[in-house]
Amino acid sequence: MPEAAVIDARTREIDEQRQRALRALLARPLMTADERAFSLVRAHADYLRTWFARECGWVLRVERGHARLAKRPADVDDATRGAPEFNRNRYILLCLALAVLEREDVQITLARLGERLMVEALDPQLAARGFVFALDRQTERRDLVAVCRLLLALGIITRVAGDEAAYINQSGDALYDIHRPMLAAVLAGDRGPSALAETQAEDASLEAWLAALTADTPAEGEDGRRTALRHRLSRRLLDDPLLYLDDLNADEREYFLNQRGPMGRRLAEAIGLTAEHRAEGSALVDTRGELTDVSLPQQGTDPHATLLLAEFLAERLRAGHTGPVPEAEILAFMRDAARAHRKYWRKAAQESGAERVLAAAALERLEALRLIRRADQTIEPQPAICRFRLGEARVTKQTDLLSDL
Repeated sequence: MPEAAVIDARTREIDEQRQRALRALLARPLMTADERAFSLVRAHADYLRTWFARECGWVLRVERGHARLAKRPADVDDATRGAPEFNRNRYILLCLALAVLEREDVQITLARLGERLMVEALDPQLAARGFVFALDRQTERRDLVAVCRLLLALGIITRVAGDEAAYINQSGDALYDIHRPMLAAVLAGDRGPSALAETQAEDASLEAWLAALTADTPAEGEDGRRTALRHRLSRRLLDDPLLYLDDLNADEREYFLNQRGPMGRRLAEAIGLTAEHRAEGSALVDTRGELTDVSLPQQGTDPHATLLLAEFLAERLRAGHTGPVPEAEILAFMRDAARAHRKYWRKAAQESGAERVLAAAALERLEALRLIRRADQTIEPQPAICRFRLGEARVTKQTDLLSDL
């Protein structure tokens, strides 16, 4: 093989490895050494650190046993992100559990963690905000187990023995190892919450805390201002399903309209995405479906109902009906859809009031994909929803749509 061909092949191999490492870190910013891509992240750590710092202003730390990409969210007010099935109480428990684990030894049982959390829950500030936690109800034990399973998924703890399900039923316990390096890497900010002046004020709001935790170093000079603009826009392109021009302020909009072509191309080529630009905004599309938190279409009743609703809303826009859609109209559509697809949807979809459950799941998915906005019991379809148009359905097996029974 000619020397030039060998060099080209090696260059392509390195580029492919770096792309895989970038994608892996975007999908899992807190990565353990057990992850398949971790060896690539360590091998290309210098390149990855430089790339994330240049393109997004994000800090990447690569240690012997883990890697942490300290992503700064583009929008801290986005309520569609987060751990699946987590509510306010579970997030509070998660924060308290991290604090408890920090003060524990190398191991902890699920029962001990629960007992320590009950003590932490007595904090006057938590009580003043209506937070109560005890373990005398199964729902509270389920909340604790949900937190533990998230910690397990993040690699912060490892199960040594026992079973969480047995703990819920009060018939057993579980023992965990605590991984302190992973625990220390959870927070992505430059400073801990206790070091922020905003967290010391008694009247500080949650919004003030979030802004302080995620704030970047103030930009200095014109070059610094442009770099900060580019970083904010790159984060939105990488983090959000869609970036609408209407969501940008005047400076961001002007910069993005001038730079979105080369910016989108540069990000897409490095990560293996496809840049799409329209009059309303832009998106970086992952045709492999690996970097999306919410996929559409999928099998099952809820995804099918979501796709039907997306087409219904898209047809309204195509017909020129640009105004908000009342939620009552969405519910009526879902009732009709449940009747039309009763042979394939789960049986519970035919029960009284099931349209509310179906509509809630569908709207949550569409909102997460930036295909709708919700306000005052109305739904406002967004331009990108017009990408959805259903063809003729072809059911090869009756279980195709009944996979969630």
